Amino acid sequence: MELSNAEAVSTRFLGLTQRSVSEDLGCRRGEFSRKHYGSVELLISSDADGAIQRAGRFRVENGSTDENTGYTPGTWHRTDVHLENPEYYTRWYFKYFLGKVHQNYIGTDSEKNPFFLSVVLSDQNNQRVPQYHSILWRKTGTQKICLPYSPTKTLSVKSILSAMSLEKFEKGPREIFHPDIQKDLLVLEEQEGSVNFKFGVLYAKDGQLTDDEMFSNETGSESFQRFLHLLGDTITLKGWTGYRGGLDTKNDTTGTFSIYTVYQGHEIMFHVSTMLPYSRENKQQVERKRHIGNDIVTIVFQEGEETAPAFKPSMIRSHFTHIFALVRYNKQNDSYRLKIFSEESVPLFGPPLPSPPVFTNHQEFRDFVLVKLINGEKATLETPTFSQKRQRTLDMLIRSLYQDLMPDLHKNMLNRRSFSDVLPESPKSTRKKEEARQAEFVRLGQALKLKTGVKGDTPATLATTSFCKKEPWESQSFCNNFPHEVVCADSWGQSLLVSTDAGVLLIDDGQTAVQVFDKTLQIKQMHVLEALDYLIARTDKGKDSRLLVFRLSSVQKDIETKQVIRSKYDCRENKLERTKGCHLYAINTHHGSELRIVVAIRNKLLLITKKYNPCNSLTGSSPPLSESPVEEFQYIREICLSDPPVVMTLVDGPTEDSDNMICVAYRHQFDLVNESTGESYRLHHIEANKVNFVAAIDVYEDGEAGLLLCYNYVCQYRKVYPFNGGSPLIQPSAYDFHFCWNQVPYAVVCAFPYILAFTTDSIEIRLVVNGNLVHTAVVPELQLVASRSDIYFKATAAVSGSSHSNSKEISSRSSPQTPTAYDMSECSLSSSEGLLDEPIPKTEGAQKQKKIPRRQSDPKQGAVRSTSSDSPSSLTSLGEIMPS
Repeated sequence: MELSNAEAVSTRFLGLTQRSVSEDLGCRRGEFSRKHYGSVELLISSDADGAIQRAGRFRVENGSTDENTGYTPGTWHRTDVHLENPEYYTRWYFKYFLGKVHQNYIGTDSEKNPFFLSVVLSDQNNQRVPQYHSILWRKTGTQKICLPYSPTKTLSVKSILSAMSLEKFEKGPREIFHPDIQKDLLVLEEQEGSVNFKFGVLYAKDGQLTDDEMFSNETGSESFQRFLHLLGDTITLKGWTGYRGGLDTKNDTTGTFSIYTVYQGHEIMFHVSTMLPYSRENKQQVERKRHIGNDIVTIVFQEGEETAPAFKPSMIRSHFTHIFALVRYNKQNDSYRLKIFSEESVPLFGPPLPSPPVFTNHQEFRDFVLVKLINGEKATLETPTFSQKRQRTLDMLIRSLYQDLMPDLHKNMLNRRSFSDVLPESPKSTRKKEEARQAEFVRLGQALKLKTGVKGDTPATLATTSFCKKEPWESQSFCNNFPHEVVCADSWGQSLLVSTDAGVLLIDDGQTAVQVFDKTLQIKQMHVLEALDYLIARTDKGKDSRLLVFRLSSVQKDIETKQVIRSKYDCRENKLERTKGCHLYAINTHHGSELRIVVAIRNKLLLITKKYNPCNSLTGSSPPLSESPVEEFQYIREICLSDPPVVMTLVDGPTEDSDNMICVAYRHQFDLVNESTGESYRLHHIEANKVNFVAAIDVYEDGEAGLLLCYNYVCQYRKVYPFNGGSPLIQPSAYDFHFCWNQVPYAVVCAFPYILAFTTDSIEIRLVVNGNLVHTAVVPELQLVASRSDIYFKATAAVSGSSHSNSKEISSRSSPQTPTAYDMSECSLSSSEGLLDEPIPKTEGAQKQKKIPRRQSDPKQGAVRSTSSDSPSSLTSLGEIMPS
């Protein structure tokens, strides 16, 4: 269905808990803690007799807290269960490139290391919106980004590589025309890891404490058989044509039967100890250990009561297994208890275990276990043991391929051609030759894709990863046919206060918009603080810019009494002194003992706070409030910077003793400014020719501040320690990490446990704790409007709710088919149940994350409406994401 560019869509993120509108999303003290994904307790691996082994230490995740800490895990929600880094996003070359006309380039960087670049123009996404998919192949791994397509703006190879922070070359990229290059690039992609999985399943009787005892169990109990049936289907190995996971499917040398399933497009073969060959003469059961001992992930099903001796990783002698999932079944309440052991080098992975880690719903337990194990194996592949080997192999393959192509560098097979010449209109004399080359290119690619799928090396399904449950990003429309261009907005109760080209409007779902200020008052930035009865707004630009403060109750009274709409002239009494010429401001997000405002006027910062309002000691009441609250604010100090800030964020100190900080971004750096002394300290310097600052989002871990620094396509977490003797401790710590978005965002929002990046045509959703991707939604002509309490956006196509089933009958017994672009649109965005457990922090780069309209080709038309996750809407609207 074609939709007009003037139409807009709105989405609403639904949370599981009701929060105050003034509370900011993501800024939850203690909730960002990495302990959310397991305790910091590390168990030393040792033999049953106590002898220390060299197997290393294991991180323990059991859904409970360390008794010595005050941390309390968040309530587990069904919506937290997501596959991280979905494979149909990581195996890009197979999905988007192979068998289609695309371009491949070869070059060497400034250090003389060869690289390959692949680019394709594709609309294979859930809204059929054209995008450039680009893959950069280097010895350190692959890098993937999406770039928006514009029919009026062409891209060059240089601009694509610049977006990937590769700007200096030893030799400029040249295009490879020979179709056989597809074979080599497919081999490079296979180094990323398999899309199919093999997991061990070890049965342990009550009291068994050694692997010899566990591997010697000929049969399992009735409860173990029920558990196997829950995991998947029993299949006959002889003649099996699906993924075999290393088992013999011809001569029954590895047993007669096994357990197999397909989950979210991934084939999984289980190596079950009681189904593998048993030898009475071999006490060590080498054949069983050969398979299970070489699995990265092993499930241990242990019989017995909770008081019985518990399983420890040291009981299994394996240097290859990095993750153990301990499962116990309780007959009394028909429940399963789960505990996860991860080798300490394995990065954190989700979903986090519930507290307590007990599952009474067996289907939810199955989904949780499979997702946890798949995520765990993917995380393990990033450990030095696996990643270094993979990088060595990748480096060798790239250099070998480069050497093979060297003799042809000056022949016709390689040629300098700008990427702007994609699918060029060839001269008549060569057009037939070019068409023949492209036809052969596509034919070979399609043959490779078919061959790879038949081998079982990659899923023929590449199904989407959505469940039938409501996802945290499911959208609901807020308003239809919104006729104005939106500048900024913020939530006000259940309504939305929007600054537009026609003035400031108050919009409610399904209600007629109410004019609050006329178009003479051009508000560029605003905060609605209901708890404090304030509306803070920055108006105009240049020397006429001002910071205004209104009393919300007074504005509400004007609306209810339908008095004359306020104009710029009527707001003279609401101007804060000394703020003339301001271009940016920020407020503290937690509103503890006092409200703090930092106003930027060129390279000067003004710190303003709300005055303390004491009660009358005799009457116990506060003095009457004036209509204008300007007198309730006081100027504290002025701080001079070396350059005007582009992004500002206030960071609360752990105490109230003048240790608050301001994070500012300018030039090529993020700095921390001490509010008390005005001194600046370097937080992070960016080594890039061009820097596009997006946001600095404050998050808190166990009461201590941290910052998500967002610039270009990078998001980096830096922990910020309190000032010590006037300077902050900002040395790199073990908690620092960073990741890259697939497409350069213009706004980033934290909605714990997720972080969302907004681009011109997509929303990319990742986990805060490790940066792993969980979903990408394509939303054409996307504009983020508000994100402090709820998330609103505007777009030109409706985003549909998910309609996929996660029942075992579908995910286990059926083989999903490759979704078409239309099929994928059914699972794009859904109401954010669980995404916004709490409000999202407002930052200056991503002001309010509520979804509001974006500038369209015809700003006089648009839509702001809400789509139900159960009934996808074809109408366009203004979207909202909000906790409920």
